[in-house]
Amino acid sequence: MHRSFRSPILLGVACAVAVLVSTGRLSSQVVQGQGRPGQAAQQPPRFEMSTGVDLVSVSVVARDRAGLPVPDLSRDDFIVLEDGKPQSLANFRVERIEREATVAAPALPTVMGAVAKSPAGEDYTVADAHNRRIVVLFFDLSSMQPEEVERAVTAARDYVDTRITPADIVAVVSLGTTLRIQQDFTASRDLLRAAVNRLSPLDSTGVEAGATGEEAAAETGFTADEAEFNLFTTDQRLDSLRRITDSLRAIPQKKSIVYFSSGMSQMGLDNEVHLRRVVDRAVRANVSIYPADMRGLQAQAPGGEARSASARGTAAFSGAAVRGQFDRMASSQDSLASLAEDTGGKAFFDANDFGEVFERVVNDTSTYYLLGYTSTNPAQDGRFRRIRITTKRPDVRLEYRSGYYARRDFAHSGKDDRELQLREQLESDLSVTDLPIHGSAAYFRVTDDRFFVPVWLAVPGSAIPFARASDKERASLDILGYVRDRQGRPVAWIQDTVKLNVAADQNVRQKSVQYQTSFELPPGQFLLKAVIRENQGGVLGSYEAVLTVPRLPAAGMKLSTVVFGTQVQPAQGRTNRANPLVRDGQELVPSVTNVAATGQQLYFCFEVYDPAARSDPKGQPGRGASTQTGGNVRVMTTLAFYRGKQRVYQTPPAEAVQLTDSDRRSVVVRVAVPASALEPGLYTCQLNVVDDVAGTFAFPRVVVFVKGA
Repeated sequence: MHRSFRSPILLGVACAVAVLVSTGRLSSQVVQGQGRPGQAAQQPPRFEMSTGVDLVSVSVVARDRAGLPVPDLSRDDFIVLEDGKPQSLANFRVERIEREATVAAPALPTVMGAVAKSPAGEDYTVADAHNRRIVVLFFDLSSMQPEEVERAVTAARDYVDTRITPADIVAVVSLGTTLRIQQDFTASRDLLRAAVNRLSPLDSTGVEAGATGEEAAAETGFTADEAEFNLFTTDQRLDSLRRITDSLRAIPQKKSIVYFSSGMSQMGLDNEVHLRRVVDRAVRANVSIYPADMRGLQAQAPGGEARSASARGTAAFSGAAVRGQFDRMASSQDSLASLAEDTGGKAFFDANDFGEVFERVVNDTSTYYLLGYTSTNPAQDGRFRRIRITTKRPDVRLEYRSGYYARRDFAHSGKDDRELQLREQLESDLSVTDLPIHGSAAYFRVTDDRFFVPVWLAVPGSAIPFARASDKERASLDILGYVRDRQGRPVAWIQDTVKLNVAADQNVRQKSVQYQTSFELPPGQFLLKAVIRENQGGVLGSYEAVLTVPRLPAAGMKLSTVVFGTQVQPAQGRTNRANPLVRDGQELVPSVTNVAATGQQLYFCFEVYDPAARSDPKGQPGRGASTQTGGNVRVMTTLAFYRGKQRVYQTPPAEAVQLTDSDRRSVVVRVAVPASALEPGLYTCQLNVVDDVAGTFAFPRVVVFVKGA
């Protein structure tokens, strides 16, 4: 087991303005409608849900051998097992949605209005959704290029114009800088067509501008200091999906979300707990997600696309360039595939016919059975429960979700139970994420097969309930975590209690609280998981990510992670000698958000390993050589800032002529740039690193956002 070195809590600037948001929780109780005037007295069978009983709802599609829906199964034809134990059906309903409904479908209640501000909508009862197809068109504008948005708009416009039936009820949602409801649920083609056209980049009005400040916080659910954490992660997209599924939970019928995007690329160590949380909420709300990749069918050219610069080096000839392109494409589609498979939907990749996604939605919702049962397992342990459904008719094939996550009861009080609560959360398959946690990590070589791996966990100050005592703000956090190898064996632990005692004039609620720990690990893949609880209200959050420590190449330039930060502080306590972030008694504080203010200094720190040494023709050390380091090296570095494809700033060359650490054969490079030299905006920062003696080079990049005052 490898030892963990802890450093104190750090306060990093997160945002200049804090926004307070009041949030509410939707009730899971269904309000049954009494019918409209003139409606027949016969009501559809009730499918009841209550807040006191955890009713498990499963939608089942039954098909015969020809793939056609089977509409004549009864309650007695189904056998439901949960973890191998039989369950008794409490509710049973058959939903048949005809393409040519005799009665036009009314709009649903303005449940989408609970997600964000919505155009004017009407009031209807939940009972109106019986035998209706409920579809949400979700446009992820934040991930798509204009031409991809236009493809999505064209596909949706074709669906609205030619495929919607009187039985369909559709809503249109978009995510740009904020989550917006373009059109609440309606069966009106005119309203839907207008909502879709508003999203077209070719439309004269263009895509609607996003809200800012308090309006943005109210719409998205993110406070201002959290927005920076979500700038380079998928958290905001996943949270938007969660909010949509939560708003649909009061409707018992099967719901479908058609998710238009261009992939869900991960940057850094994204919190994978959020992905499982979205799946869990969708399963509980009986929502199936159908992602459609608007990039369509793409050809991967070895030299790159015509609109990009030519590839450098031999990658275009060795196959590495194409392999990297396929890897990046697959990585951007993995999360979408998981959302589809785990919620009972289907992902549509590598195709230019986007109408197939709507055909699949129609086929999956034309005829299905809605089953409900109360689990015989009362334990609220947060673990995954596997569902198996069979039928007594051997010629029928069933399609349904594979299971769900059990609820987790966190209503513990008393000091004796707190450690148990943290450990249970740490071992839970679906840990809570009520306290937002964001993370980052780096790696630096100690020996050929050992690496120093610092890890940083950050919590927005606005999420921590500080108690005011005189001129101090006080709070405490409990932290428990582990690092496990690919076989599931623990190789390191985190266990700590941190007490915060901050001067009131530091405005800690407008900053982030950052915790640092470190490990020594061999090359490989590891699972990092941590649970943090604030000890005033008992709110917990969890963070989980795959930690990759690469094996450095035998040939070519060898680099560590590039660490970006905006502030330094005196090094405190015991520091590891392999930590290049400590220099002349000052320690660089990494930025988890990669966001800087114009008044700050930008620091980029990394290490170069095994640079080539040079001597003069007589065998004596060359100019600038050090006899203690065993040779004269020459490592040159420049830092360039790009806005799009245009380089707007570059530092003069910095030159290192001797090793910083002869034992580890490393050169530490730290580049500092004042943020005032840059206009506010998003930058791609490229480090141009050259080993002049060996003739090798590397171009690592970091994405940084500079915000105005």
